[in-house]
Amino acid sequence: MPVKSLDVVTYGEAMAMFVANQDGDLAKAHSFIKRAAGAELNVATGLARLGFQVGWASRVGRDSFGRFVLETLANEGIDSAAVTIDERYPTGFQLKSRNDDGSDPEIEYFRKGSAASHLSIADYRPEYFMAARHLHLSGVAPAISASSLELAFHIAGEMRAAGKSISFDPNLRPTLWPSREVMVDRLNALACYADWVLPGLEEGRILTGLATPHEIAGFYLARGASGVIIKLGSAGAYLRTAHQEATIAAAPVAKVIDTVGAGDGFAVGVISALLEGRDPHFAATRGNLIGAMAIQVRGDSEGLPTRKQLEQQLEQQLEHRR
Repeated sequence: MPVKSLDVVTYGEAMAMFVANQDGDLAKAHSFIKRAAGAELNVATGLARLGFQVGWASRVGRDSFGRFVLETLANEGIDSAAVTIDERYPTGFQLKSRNDDGSDPEIEYFRKGSAASHLSIADYRPEYFMAARHLHLSGVAPAISASSLELAFHIAGEMRAAGKSISFDPNLRPTLWPSREVMVDRLNALACYADWVLPGLEEGRILTGLATPHEIAGFYLARGASGVIIKLGSAGAYLRTAHQEATIAAAPVAKVIDTVGAGDGFAVGVISALLEGRDPHFAATRGNLIGAMAIQVRGDSEGLPTRKQLEQQLEQQLEHRR
């Protein structure tokens, strides 16, 4: 069977996520809503909703959570041909608190020994990955196991050698790494394969030891990146390439509902614009907009817009400026 042509491919772990219906301490929550969660899956979802052909590679268990993840992929129009159903290990899950004050929610992970943590180079399907023109990586999947880290480097090296474009969001998860030093070393090495590096400001400071957006961007530009866009939260985003430097104002936010997924929404905006051939300034602007949309809705991916919703939001912004 011929491999489907893809715009974007990514890999990572998806889990069943149970979000509390009650505000406050997770220990006191007694009912939950089930969702699918995962940084790379969020990005895949956002890009698919904008009309891109997206593939996602992973492993899930032969269990109800695994079936739920596969159903979610199908419902979002994400290609799952490179997802392996693991006969030995389960699909992970997580619990997430509901915080009505807009603060960061409490999240508890149950992922140790999961099917996805057993991802390895054996899961690399060259014909599948090479069918895509762009690879998106985050720092989450490489952190879940040594074999998944090895897979990340292998995919990045193969895609880079084939001339594919690559974006990288560090998405730091310090508790998953053996040490902070190992995390910094491995993620900076992985970033060297990327055309576009998309850290948050504090992430950039941790990874480079430098303080300002200008310095952090320079660190990655000197190591081969074409461009760096740094998320500045309510201050917007900072963009630097060899020929361009700018700070792009944040999109307006009426009320922060759920902060999880903001960075993934930002990545969706940037990647989608770059794949459309738009300039980096426009890409950062769209990243700010979709990131803002993501945090005004409860859920990791519920705020990621369809193409029509994105266009409507842009029209509303233009009307507001007139």
